[in-house]
Amino acid sequence: MRRRRVTYRPSKAQGAFGMVWGGIFVLIGLVVVIPTFGPFGILWTLMAVGITVMNGLHAFGKKYVGPEIRIEDEEGYGEESRPYEGNVPSSPAPETHDHIPSTALDAKDRLEQLKSLKEAGLLTQEEYDQKRKQILDQL
Repeated sequence: MRRRRVTYRPSKAQGAFGMVWGGIFVLIGLVVVIPTFGPFGILWTLMAVGITVMNGLHAFGKKYVGPEIRIEDEEGYGEESRPYEGNVPSSPAPETHDHIPSTALDAKDRLEQLKSLKEAGLLTQEEYDQKRKQILDQL
């Protein structure tokens, strides 16, 4: 069984960028929105201050404070034996055979796919013959 854990946190650059824009919105709130809209302007400015402070903590704080995304998955269970865990089971990764994507597991399906590509005009006769020979040689 293999476990994989991915954690995403906003970068310091994202925090600094958000802090700059938050500061701009605080200034807009103080200069324009409070004098024009009164109580709404105060709410606007307080929210902008909160955004600026959170982004400042992301950018310059010693300990991370804020949202983080964690993705954990486990491998090693068959699709039939794994209970439903609120996610959609993923299909196997497509195999690539010289620029021909394929999820086929056997030679018969690969040959049928190759034939359909030839009939669609996506392969020349020479390319078709070469790939067909490769598939048959793998048997």
